[in-house]
Amino acid sequence: MKELLNLEEKTWKLYEESKKDIQKIYDEIDEICEYNTAKVLQAFWDNHISEAHFSTTTGYGYDDLGREAIEKVYSHIFKTESALVRNQFISGSHALAKTLFGLLRPNDLMLSITGLPYDTLHEVIGIKENKSSLKSFGIQYDQIDLINNDFDYDKIEKYLQEHSVKLIEIQRSRGYSTRKSISIEQCEKVISLIKRVSKDTIVMVDNCYCEFVSLKEPSEVGADITVGSLIKNLGGGLAPNGGYVVGKKELVDLVAEALTLPGEGKDVGPTLGINKQFLQGLFFAPFVVKNSLKTSIIASAMLEKLGYFVDPTPKEKRVDIVETIHFGNEKDLCLYCEGIQSGSPIDSFVTPVPVNMPGYKDKVIMAAGAFVQGSSIELSCDGPLREPFIAYEQGGLTYESGLIGILKAVNKIVKEKENIK
Repeated sequence: MKELLNLEEKTWKLYEESKKDIQKIYDEIDEICEYNTAKVLQAFWDNHISEAHFSTTTGYGYDDLGREAIEKVYSHIFKTESALVRNQFISGSHALAKTLFGLLRPNDLMLSITGLPYDTLHEVIGIKENKSSLKSFGIQYDQIDLINNDFDYDKIEKYLQEHSVKLIEIQRSRGYSTRKSISIEQCEKVISLIKRVSKDTIVMVDNCYCEFVSLKEPSEVGADITVGSLIKNLGGGLAPNGGYVVGKKELVDLVAEALTLPGEGKDVGPTLGINKQFLQGLFFAPFVVKNSLKTSIIASAMLEKLGYFVDPTPKEKRVDIVETIHFGNEKDLCLYCEGIQSGSPIDSFVTPVPVNMPGYKDKVIMAAGAFVQGSSIELSCDGPLREPFIAYEQGGLTYESGLIGILKAVNKIVKEKENIK
């Protein structure tokens, strides 16, 4: 492979040294994958999934047996009363927006306890002015920042005692920030606190990038509503779009009516031939998540040896599929993204360049030679052009293809440094 990929000797040596250090971590990830695969299969078995559920509907989408079966499977996996799994969701951010608009009313107060949400929600909430935002409907927003990568439990308790909070948002993955992602154990602790102080406050968890990384999901530790994307973990690389919302029936029903229309809710929404891809993607999801994690770990190990600050570190426990590399300068960030793109199956010949993108205040460089546009369960790497120039790398449908992408990206950095010398 070294000769086939035309890798530098230093790159290959970094890889050889790195893979020896992380085998034990890989074994632990294999065990989690086995458990989550069993959980998915149990949901398929108990809900009698058959070829009949691959059928499709058009138009209004009345009586779609496959859609109903998929949502039962999701409820089973997440241990919830109800689920909304739809191709009408454009993205995870869209699913989050519809959830917020479905659950919040004028004069309600929404509180984020993981600090500033992801960039694409700023205009949804009204942090950045928009005439269609929650703020424009009279919905209030406040936030409590993390302290030392954990919840500010004392401040949260005091805030809930002094304010009537309709909904609390927990964003598990870090977004374009430098904080660590939130573990299931942290979720369980803070949700227990919230319910003790304010039992009627809705706890909504943004679970993007985190599904099947651990043995449990947020709904199993007290979250009222959990939201995510199908072009990330749970789509398994086969879902071409879509999102999911799982949780208490009364809440999911409100979100469904925000997505479709009052009075019809979950009863409409054509699947347009998507059912088989949703089911098969979910079947593959634990395995694909495992591959993504292993890809991120080898990247972390190699880049740490090159002298960059990486988070998580190679042997650190992971709670999502995202790896961050602090390059410290624009050139190395762009070189790395160029290398990831060159190792992609699609558009490998294209050079990614930083551009202005909807929903982001800085120019962003994105490398994603993917079968599904914007899919971040496929190997991808992106980052905003701002200090400290961090690359956010994630995905890898197979470990082997993910590894090759990482090798090509690291090799590009190595060659540049060798040329400078």
